[in-house]
Amino acid sequence: MSVPIAIPEPTSSDPAYNERSLPPYLSALRAAGATPIVIPLHAGQDRVAKLLAGVKGILLPGSRYDIDPHRYGEEPTPECGEPDPARYAVDKLLLQEAFNLRKPILAICHGGQTLNVWLNGSLIQDLKTAVNHRQGREVAGAHTVRITLGTRLAGLLPSGVLADVQVNSSHHQAIRTTGDNLRVSAVSPGDGVIEAVELNSAEHFVLAVQWHPERSYAEGQLSRTIFAAFVEAAEIWEPPRVEERNAPE
Repeated sequence: MSVPIAIPEPTSSDPAYNERSLPPYLSALRAAGATPIVIPLHAGQDRVAKLLAGVKGILLPGSRYDIDPHRYGEEPTPECGEPDPARYAVDKLLLQEAFNLRKPILAICHGGQTLNVWLNGSLIQDLKTAVNHRQGREVAGAHTVRITLGTRLAGLLPSGVLADVQVNSSHHQAIRTTGDNLRVSAVSPGDGVIEAVELNSAEHFVLAVQWHPERSYAEGQLSRTIFAAFVEAAEIWEPPRVEERNAPE
């Protein structure tokens, strides 16, 4: 039986971006054995809650917008893009649901930045390094990431791959300080930029990657393994007992 996974619309005000970016996420989820449940960003909280009640995992996708720096205690710089308050509001509802019930989370690009800020981390508002992190969806191998051995992400590496893999890259922001109970699971060795984080918990699957595995699903074994591990975690998820909810990880 296919596993229901919630995914919010990428933006609340750019239908063309949604039409271009959402299908690869949906395709990757379906190929991995999931049924995507798209969460409309303009739905009321009651409607969102009803949709979430039937899902077993949360996927937070990318976006063309940035997160409001005031949310992590900074003033916006001129390079920081405009925020999308409706997307952030829905993401918060999804994250609260997932952490309350320990539902698996896969967060990608902007989604990972939202996860980090929601857990009290901060962001670099605009990357200025020797590595080009903005090469876009047309470049399959933009730069290398070095995966931290001993992490959940390292356990997903294809056989024979040690730590360094080529990834695509379409971002101008990145994690500066990690959020509560998150650990770094990949960096860009060329400049030290954090490329993946995960929850420091063996029981709760929470993984965030800065690149876009949905775009490289067909040709990338690691991309397929990331989605497969996420969907598998959702498939076996069961709600915790009442006394376990909100317990420290």
